[in-house]
Amino acid sequence: MALCERRDAHVPLVHGRMAEVSASGTDELAAEFERHRGHLVGVAYRITGTLADAEDAVQEAWLRLSRVDVGELRDLRGWLITVVGRIGLDRLRSAAVRRERYLGPWLPEPILTAPESDDPLARVVLDDDVRMAALVVLERLTPEQRVAFVLHDAFSVPFAEIAEVLGCSVDAARQHASRGRRAVADADPPPRAPLAQQQRLLGELAAAVTSGDLDAVVRLLHEDVVLIGDGGGKAPAAGRPLHGPREVANFLLGLARIYGLGAGVFEPVLVNGDLGYLVRSQTTDGGRVVPATASVASVRDGRIVALFNVVNPDKLTRLPGAGLPGPGGPRSSG
Repeated sequence: MALCERRDAHVPLVHGRMAEVSASGTDELAAEFERHRGHLVGVAYRITGTLADAEDAVQEAWLRLSRVDVGELRDLRGWLITVVGRIGLDRLRSAAVRRERYLGPWLPEPILTAPESDDPLARVVLDDDVRMAALVVLERLTPEQRVAFVLHDAFSVPFAEIAEVLGCSVDAARQHASRGRRAVADADPPPRAPLAQQQRLLGELAAAVTSGDLDAVVRLLHEDVVLIGDGGGKAPAAGRPLHGPREVANFLLGLARIYGLGAGVFEPVLVNGDLGYLVRSQTTDGGRVVPATASVASVRDGRIVALFNVVNPDKLTRLPGAGLPGPGGPRSSG
């Protein structure tokens, strides 16, 4: 299926039997659809890993709704979820080809929200399975496994309906979900750490990196730590995953030296519901251009076990307003 053209997320719905327009019915159906929109974005985002594709999938579901007899739908929410699942499957299949040509590691598009934000997307990332560490694991699944696992385990969609989405038998749908579930369990992504622990670790990491204290950085990192950077060939990033405390620490300190970063450039934001840092694009006193970067960590056994750095500007088009003051006070590039 070809990618649909991006449309305004709030284009009025057409209502009626087989797309017959009724002004009053349009308002009624539009209001009902809006009650489900946030939930549907959450479904599509888990499936596709990109907010742009998720919103396009929801918009396409909106348009498809205008072409059916709404009176025949026994469960509108359930119908919309399966439609979004089918569209998401098409997006995943087409994305697989594009990602083969992607330069460097690929990370999901992060959802950035300011602390205590009333942004509707802030509700999407409340669930533990939308944290970055969990989404990265989903990238290892086949499109069919991912759709079956997400629809069944996260949203309790019956396998009979999942089979229709995938175009396979019920037994095959059940097997896809089982394989996806097993792959996720084997990967064992760390659960979401308490916010206070995240805040302490990230604050100490920022201070250690900007002060050039290699040993202090190493002490904060788990022995199995991995750093994954996603620049997509459009911004400087690690070209491969980095493993181990020393390699990761040297890379972070190298970035701080190159750009002359002070602790104040690290702006606390929520990245998929976890505390992370946003570095906004800026020019340092030395004339270097610092690329916008969204970073978030995963924690295991009280230390940082994974760092995800998104630098690709295509994935950082929705930056939140200023959040809380960073550990070094007001933002500064010096």
